[in-house]
Amino acid sequence: MQVLKRLVVLGAIACSALTWAGEPGITDTSITLGMSAPLTGPNGAYGLDMRQTIQNYFEQINKSGGINGRRLDLTALDDGYETERTIANTKTLINDKHVFALLAYYGSSPTTEAMNSVFGPARVPLVGTISGAATLREPISSNANARYMFNVRASYADETEAIVNQLVSLGLKSIAVFYQNDGFGKSGLDGVTQALKKHKLTPSAVGTVERNSLDVGKAVEPIAKANPQAVIMVTLYKPTAAFVKAMKKVGQNPMFMTLSPVGTEQLVQELGPEARGIGISQVVPYPWNDIVPIVREYQRLPGSKAGSYSYYGMEAYLMARTMVEGLRRAGKDLSREKLLTALEGLSNTDFGGYRINYGSNTRQGSRHVELTVVGPGGKILK
Repeated sequence: MQVLKRLVVLGAIACSALTWAGEPGITDTSITLGMSAPLTGPNGAYGLDMRQTIQNYFEQINKSGGINGRRLDLTALDDGYETERTIANTKTLINDKHVFALLAYYGSSPTTEAMNSVFGPARVPLVGTISGAATLREPISSNANARYMFNVRASYADETEAIVNQLVSLGLKSIAVFYQNDGFGKSGLDGVTQALKKHKLTPSAVGTVERNSLDVGKAVEPIAKANPQAVIMVTLYKPTAAFVKAMKKVGQNPMFMTLSPVGTEQLVQELGPEARGIGISQVVPYPWNDIVPIVREYQRLPGSKAGSYSYYGMEAYLMARTMVEGLRRAGKDLSREKLLTALEGLSNTDFGGYRINYGSNTRQGSRHVELTVVGPGGKILK
């Protein structure tokens, strides 16, 4: 009899262990999600901020019982903002770490390549990337891999149109572009060009810088020669700061504008007083405005304090919030396909001041854009 009881118990344990064998990253008590972002190098500050925010949020979720009784675990790998490493990380997360889904990637080219070569073909959903590239927003009818990419932020086209419209409304017509020579920068350049075209304008000058480089001299020369009234910078914070300093050094003081991926807080820290007056488009609500419900939620995460609020943290929270909503709606009997269906059901969903909109053929997420400017003492003003 005792032997029989032991066999029954062992059988029950074995069945329990096999319950979720068909879906990697799921056990009776946990869901493991994967993340690839720069955690070291020139852009490491971005990934570290995002990872910390997501970990804080998962801690809060887990303390309140998890998602349908399962705790959330995050496996984050460092890609240094390099396409090849992002692709390798994605393969590792799916094939070796056996994550259930992916969350909070970084960059246009790395994510696009990973979507088309790794997580798309593997049918693993990714929620959120710091990219507004059109290549990540193709209709599913034209790119089957796009079904697994759920964007949260507005596109670069949305951001650049808002910036161009603002500049033109101020009477500025000579507008140059300084961009990063990769998918991010080229998408931004295309967005600026298309937005200017609507006003029967073209860029007055164009200059570029390589990814992870601060060699801005070749860009400064043609742009300074054009003596533009404004420069739209589609670059991250270090090359942006280097370019602004170099332009001022040669006597050029146009209106400087840049896009949200620049990293507002990092740019202010890098430039100090020279950051004053730079305009920055933002794709998430102002992180210091506790009147907005979703911002209040972000500010109340474990370990949060006023000095730690940031745009990257706010965006990471919205990515994680979207993923959690999808997991909750997918139910206890969880599968990747059910998560896809649940996320697709987030049609015009209001998180309390920020709306997400998906559908069977669209993965745009949001079109939220607002413009800010760096004021005295590095304060970000709306």
